Amino acid sequence: MNHMDPGSLLSKRPQLNGKYLQKLKMDCPRWLPLESNPEFVNCLGMKPTWQFGDVYGLDPELLSMVPRPVCAVLLLFPVTEKYEAFKQEEEEKLKDQRQEVSPDVYFIKQTIGNACGTIGLIHAVANNQAHLEFESDSPLKKFIEQTTKMTAEERATFLEKDESIRVTHESSAQEGQTEAPSLDEKVNLHFIAFVNVGGHLYELDGRKPFPIVHGKTSEDTFLEDAVAVCKTFMARDPQEVRFTIIALSKDSY
Repeated sequence: MNHMDPGSLLSKRPQLNGKYLQKLKMDCPRWLPLESNPEFVNCLGMKPTWQFGDVYGLDPELLSMVPRPVCAVLLLFPVTEKYEAFKQEEEEKLKDQRQEVSPDVYFIKQTIGNACGTIGLIHAVANNQAHLEFESDSPLKKFIEQTTKMTAEERATFLEKDESIRVTHESSAQEGQTEAPSLDEKVNLHFIAFVNVGGHLYELDGRKPFPIVHGKTSEDTFLEDAVAVCKTFMARDPQEVRFTIIALSKDSY
């Protein structure tokens, strides 16, 4: 299958808008921004029986080219004023309209600057352990097992102290095709994950207070259902072109 182009996603790094910056604590730990490097997951000990690959288009013909089954989808998108306004409205609305979130959903908050790529990968992998295989010494598998019974906030604190994942993250960031930015350089592109847990489609974003439920899904329709939600992100910012969709598919080779 076609793997991700590591140089394509974070080649542009304009400044974050002011409202987002104000929400980041000055003492918040920061990692180097991560490019979409598929080797990162392998370095964390996930066996390559499933692989991340780009989704090159959203029409049915191009979606049919994505190897199946797909167990997770990552969306990389720009954090804009329009998105931040929508995010705030959505959060207020869902506080009043409580969602039915399965206790089987693994969710972790993001408290580390520039760690959204790693958070997205953790969400994709932790909610698909039945499908995926790991090396015996996998730091990712160890992290998931150690944090299974923790709250989303406790998992975030645990990740801040996990040296094996941090070192692998930053090593991968340094090895990307584009020059690695500094820790203080602001990146306004953000990774989130979509997964199927118990027949429901969940959006998992460590910047949000809870998972977002997007209705029912199935193994057969999961990719199309996740892409339909991705289209709403694109429709919200029609002038933007910096969207990338990545699917975690069973390796067809």
